[in-house]
Amino acid sequence: MNEQQIAALEIDLLVSAIRQAHGYDFSEYAQASLARRLTAWLAKSGYDSFGAAMSAVLRDTALCRSLVEDVTVNVSDMFRDPVFFRALRAEVVPHLRTYPHAKIWVAGCAGGEEVLSLAIILREEGIGDKCRIYATDLNEAVLERARQGMFDLRDMQRYTRNYQQSGGSAAFSDYYVARYGRALFDPGLLRNVVFAAHNLATDADFSEMQLILCRNVMIYFKPSLKERLLSLFDGCLTPGGFLCLGAKETLDQRGISPHYREVVSHTRIYRKEYARALRTGTAPGPAGAAQ
Repeated sequence: MNEQQIAALEIDLLVSAIRQAHGYDFSEYAQASLARRLTAWLAKSGYDSFGAAMSAVLRDTALCRSLVEDVTVNVSDMFRDPVFFRALRAEVVPHLRTYPHAKIWVAGCAGGEEVLSLAIILREEGIGDKCRIYATDLNEAVLERARQGMFDLRDMQRYTRNYQQSGGSAAFSDYYVARYGRALFDPGLLRNVVFAAHNLATDADFSEMQLILCRNVMIYFKPSLKERLLSLFDGCLTPGGFLCLGAKETLDQRGISPHYREVVSHTRIYRKEYARALRTGTAPGPAGAAQ
């Protein structure tokens, strides 16, 4: 057995051990991506091999958290992919407006960039107080950063450009104050946001949602986990609701695809058809959807 094969075996053992000891399940992550991220973590961990690191990871919760933070993808931008957010504003917001209260799930919210982007759009469209956003992530450290609503001030020029291209017409700088090289966003934007730890690989879904965003997350998963995740989303998305994926993700050839249509080409905004639920007699109209 060569060194590469030994490393692959050690990674399998480490992943299994972490699942049993700490509850983090990476067994359905794409193998090449997982190995690359674990190797980068090992290089800075101070251990010579995964085998040497395993015992410490099992016993040291803080060390395990550092591994989880490196393995999970926590990088995003506000209004990333402006074309998507422009379509969201035009095609999805009018649907949300028909509900007395709408619920939105941002799955894999990372540092909160997408949550704040969505909250800004909802405020500008006059429905911020009608919507509750559930922002979840596996990584508790990035969830804590997301709760703070604070980002590097150097990123604001790029975020402002994204915001303007996405259809925003206000002064983006009105949404934050600059402090010591950081941009602190208006805490009121997060008033209707619930942040919670959630493992997409193992945990159950939430109650009925009218909109689900899970963008640039599934690209790191094996096909079997992608199918589980899409089934999870389908189970809690109300008829007529919207499922939003990343630019490199698609419902093509997926189990739920016959019941969804892309509302704007190449935006990866999919709408769940009413007809599927009507055939089973379970579909309410928009104004009567269960909350």
